[in-house]
Parts: sequence; structure tokens; C-alpha cells
Amino acid sequence: MRSNIRVRPAVRASGGRSARSVVALALAGAAAAAVLTGCSMEDAVCGGGEYPVLHVGSGGSACQPDGEDPPKGYARYPEGKVPEHVGDKWDEYWNTHTLDEDGKIVELKDGQ
Repeated sequence: MRSNIRVRPAVRASGGRSARSVVALALAGAAAAAVLTGCSMEDAVCGGGEYPVLHVGSGGSACQPDGEDPPKGYARYPEGKVPEHVGDKWDEYWNTHTLDEDGKIVELKDGQ
């Protein structure tokens, strides 16, 4: 006697092609969201709601809450020369430069 019941092959546990498609789609979505929101996959110098400040006369820096003035001994970076991400152009520049007490950009001496 013959049965009309058909057995379907089992779906692979590893997911196969459809799982790879879902992962690829999720990664593409995350990348698009980062571009649209202005976010970067790089490490930010400061967290959200903060801005970087430079320690006057040395190579130090800190993060200050938005809307607050820099603390004594610190200054805002000059306009257009603000580091945004660790290792970016301005982050590297300020490893070898600082501001003097008059706000002039000076090269750091060894040991500062």
C-alpha cells in the first residue's frame, strides 16, 4: 500500500544561505544607520554630550560636558583643529603640539 504523505527534507541547523542573507542584511543596515546618523565605527575622543578640551602648556586633554566652559588650565581646541576620533589627524597633531597661555599653538618639548 502506498501513502500520499510526502516527507520534506529537514532544514539544516546551520541556517544555510538564508542565515547568511540575514546577517549580511543586518550588517548593511548597521553601516547605513551609522552613515545616516553621522556615527563612526572609530573610537570617539569624547562621549555623547561632551567635547574635548586641551590642557594648556602640556599634551594633556580631557572631556567637558556640553554647555560648560573648560575648567581652569584647559582651553577649547582652535576651531577646525578639534580631534574627533582617537588617532585621527588632529588627535595625532595635538600629541606634539599644545596651546600656550596666550592661546598660541606651540610645539611640545620632550617631557611635556
